[in-house]
Parts: sequence; C-alpha cells; structure tokens
Amino acid sequence: MKPAHIRYRIRPSNPAAHLLEVACTVARPDPAGQRFALPAWIPGSYLIRDFARHIVAIRAEAADKPVRLDKIDKHTWQAGPVEKGESLTVICEIHAWDLSVRAAHADQTHVFFNGSSVFLRVVGHEQSPCLVDIQRPRGKAFEQWRVATALAPAHARAGQPHAFGLYSAANYDELIDHPVEMGNFTLARFSACGVPHEVAISGRHDCDVARLTVDLQRICEWQIRFFGEPAPMSHYVFLVTAVGEAYGGLEHRASTALLCARDQLPYPGMRGMPERYRSFLGLCSHEYFHTWNVKRIKPAAFSAYNLDAENYTTLLWAFEGFTSYYDDLALLRCGVIKRKAWLELIAKTVDKVQRDPGRQRQTLADSSFDAWTKYYRPDENTPNAVVSYYAKGALVALALDLTLRAGSSGRVSLDDVMRALWQRHGQGDPRGGVGDDDIQLIAEQLSGLDLEGFFADAVYGTTELDLARLLQPFGIRLRSTAASSTPWLGALTGSEGNEVRLTTVYAASPAQAAGLSAGDLLTAIDGLRVTPSTLDRLLNRRKPGETVTMHVFRRDELVKFQVQLGEPARDSHQLRWQRKANTLRQAWLHDRGRAGAPSTLR
Repeated sequence: MKPAHIRYRIRPSNPAAHLLEVACTVARPDPAGQRFALPAWIPGSYLIRDFARHIVAIRAEAADKPVRLDKIDKHTWQAGPVEKGESLTVICEIHAWDLSVRAAHADQTHVFFNGSSVFLRVVGHEQSPCLVDIQRPRGKAFEQWRVATALAPAHARAGQPHAFGLYSAANYDELIDHPVEMGNFTLARFSACGVPHEVAISGRHDCDVARLTVDLQRICEWQIRFFGEPAPMSHYVFLVTAVGEAYGGLEHRASTALLCARDQLPYPGMRGMPERYRSFLGLCSHEYFHTWNVKRIKPAAFSAYNLDAENYTTLLWAFEGFTSYYDDLALLRCGVIKRKAWLELIAKTVDKVQRDPGRQRQTLADSSFDAWTKYYRPDENTPNAVVSYYAKGALVALALDLTLRAGSSGRVSLDDVMRALWQRHGQGDPRGGVGDDDIQLIAEQLSGLDLEGFFADAVYGTTELDLARLLQPFGIRLRSTAASSTPWLGALTGSEGNEVRLTTVYAASPAQAAGLSAGDLLTAIDGLRVTPSTLDRLLNRRKPGETVTMHVFRRDELVKFQVQLGEPARDSHQLRWQRKANTLRQAWLHDRGRAGAPSTLR
C-alpha cells in the first residue's frame, strides 16, 4: 500500500503574543493508539534543548470529536484509538520567542522556524511523505508577507515561489531540515555553477545586496567545484536575520539559517573588506561547506538521527574543525580576501587555542564526545577544562594538510582527503557513515604516509601542534609574542557598571596560586580602588615577579590575597612570509587541484 502523506499546517495564530498553531494529521493512525513526539534537539547544534517545553496547549481530534491524548514523557504523547477509516489530528499551540538559528521566533515583523521545534514526529511513520500548509497570519498587516524556504512547493504550486500554501518533503527527516522565514524580507538571487541561490534578509538593514551576492557567488562556486559538479542540491537559500548584535549559523541540506549584526552586512559605497563583513562571509562559507561536510558526509553516529536523545560521536573535530579550516581558506582561494587577512585569521585561531589551558586537559576526540555536556554548556572553568573542536580542529586540519603536502612532495593534500570522503561516504553511503578511523585510513592510503603518530598526538592526545615547524617548508614563519607588557594576572574579568568581577581564573596562573576564584569582585589593588578603566593601569605600574595585595568581595565577605604577578603571556601569534613563494605554497594557496583553475591572490 502506498504510504499516505502526513499533513501539517502551521499558522502564526497571534504574532504579537509569539504564538504558532501547528496541526499534524495522520490518515492511517495506529489502531492501538498513535504516538507523537517532538525532537529534543536539532541536528547541527549538539545540546538537548527540549523543544516540547514551548508547547503551551495540545489536543487531539478525529471527525470533529475530541480524542484522549496522554503525555507519556517530556516530549511524547499517546493518542487514544479512533474509528477505522478516521484520520487523527493533533493541534499544538507553540510559544515562539527564541531569537536564534535553532528554534522558532514570531512577532509582528516576521516569523522564523525550524521544523524540529514545531512539527511533531508521527512515531512509526517517519518515512512517510509529508505535506505542510504554510499559512500567513490573519489580518491586513500581513497581506504582503512572503515565504522563503528550500522546501519544495507541492506539485499544484510549482512556479509560484515564495507563496503561502502547500510544500512537500519526502519524509520527516527532510521536512525538519528546511527552515522557513516569512515576512517582508529583502530577496536577492544569484546562480552558482548553474544552481539557483537566494538570499532572504529579515530585519532592518542597509545591505548592498549586489556586493553581497557577487561575493557569495564566488564562494559558492569555488566550493561546488572543490567537491565536483554537479552540486548535491537543486537550489539553495541563505536565510539571514539582521539584528543589533549577534553571530551564528546552522547548516541544513539546501539552506542555512544565519543570525548577524546588521553592520556585518556590506553597505552601499563600502570599499575593501572590513573585518566585520569578512567575518560574516566566513560564517556563510562555513555553513555552505557543511552542505557536503556533515549534511552528506556524516559521522556513522549521525547516519540515522535519534532525535529523542544525545547522539555521541568522537568526530566533531573533523566535521566542524575541518569546516572551520576550509571556510576561511575558501575566501582566500576564490579571491574574496587577501593573503594578509587570511594569515591574520589563522593567527587568531592559534591565539584562541593557545590561551585556554583546556587544550592540555582534553583531547579533540573527547571534546567531540562531550559536546552535549561541556562545549555547549560553558561555565567559569570551561577554558581550563575544554578544548574547542572548532578552533583546534581547524588547526589540526591545517597541520594535516601541511603534513600531507610536505610528506608527499605536493602530490597529496587534505583537499584529496575531503574529495575521497565525498566520493566514498557523501553520495548515498551504504556503509553507514564515516567511522572513527576512516579519515586517518584514507589519508594514509592516498599519501602512503604513516600517520599513526600524528593522529595519536593531535586527535587522541594533548601534545602541542608544532605548527611553526610544519609551516617552515611553505615559507611561512609563525612566532609568538606578548600581546602587551602588562604583568600576567591569569584571570578574565567582566565589568558590572563601575566594578570588576573575575569571570575565569586560569589554571596554573598567579591568580589561582594566590587563591582568587571566579566570581570574586575585585575592589582594590594595594589599597587603591579598582574600576574597569583603572585595572590595567594599576597592573602596568608593577613588574613581573612583584607581589600585590588584592582585596575582593567573595559573596558578602571582604577577603585579602597576596598575588605574585607573572611574566606577560606570550599568547599572541603572527604569521609572516619568509621568502618568495615556493612550489608547495603556491599549490596549497592557489588550489591547483581538481577544483579547477587557481584563483588570483592579491
């Protein structure tokens, strides 16, 4: 029997109150009583978010009669049986006020939602085709609203882009992998390697969309050619929400949801590549690269998502870290940024990793596995205990790329490993995704190198990466310096009005040795009041090795500490060209591989 469609309907029932009404209809419910569940998390963001907590009302009905609906755990409901031949509908009222890329947000200006936070999963019917009726809010104020999504319009609506009405998905997994924006957004279009792309920008902005689409086109075309045409999607949508200050993105199979500060967007008449716009393009590049690396080349643990609980993998260092390496490298290779800017970005990544003692305590494999409980739940001790699989993963990608290129005399690179992963695992992989050892095995097979020691140190150990040595054959010098001459206290601080509070005390630092703790309110140094503007000035009058008296309030008690200041930390890094370009460097930075002709570097 051909499976019947699961039908959904979603409508902003009261935008001013941030309420969505979402209905799910099952034509052939389980005769013993149908179960429904809302995902506990969204793929790409590895934290249990319990989206069901936003449901404020839920009911079931069949043939216009109420049906019993029992909640059996935090996000699962059991409906009572219905008469044979009757369909069953569950209707939810959902509070949508999460201004992020992960859930849903609704008000009078726009509505954004991810399917994982609004569409109930019909247990046992996950592979059934889905139809969703996206409806505009009622009222004259919303008559000009449009829809932006990568969901496919239903057959009856083909040729009516951005209209409200029916959209289709092959199954539940596809349904929740296409976020939706509705409102009076700015819309721009471009084509990359023949694939239609759209950019929908919500929120007040003065974006030069012509400049933005030119830069995005170059990035997208480079990435498509990097993995090889044809692209794995028939069209693609960038869903951008511009606000006062924000930064984040979440990948999907044919779109990405992006949150940015409005001044990160290019403005009319803008010259050059300001740092904030460069950062936004890096975010776009990162999420777009995920179209291949994590959405289709997946860890084995993600081959079939369990949306009810954590999905553990030790490979996020490769899927997020490698993507973080290529997001900026793509900007360089396609000519959007200059070499100097790219070296600055690498140096910033090195700074980030080297400044946190957590790199000496946690391996990348463990960081990946513990993302659910540590990385996405930072606290005052996180810098001491956790290493970022994004940042250090990017440096491991850099180190592996350099190792492969130098060890094979330029014959093999990380580019080849990524393309092999795409060919072997990204195109309908029958083996169930990438295993823990597959990346090492592929790199060894392609290069003929023994990489056991590299992976043991870089991924499964805490040995420092010797980037200075690895960069030397490519004519690049890495050196570390002190960012300032201020003696080292070894603590991060935050301002509370005109007061200074310690937010993190670094392990093995002068502050920790003296007994200072995160949360302490720093009031005086050597009897002089401390404010956000005087802290550095007071420390700058001292020399490394000197002992200062610090008074802090811990809770409501005044406590005195003797702190022996340390040498300024050499945690600022610079990369410089040592000599004229050599063959290894040219091949690396110009991408003279199967991705096509080399880009022009400026």
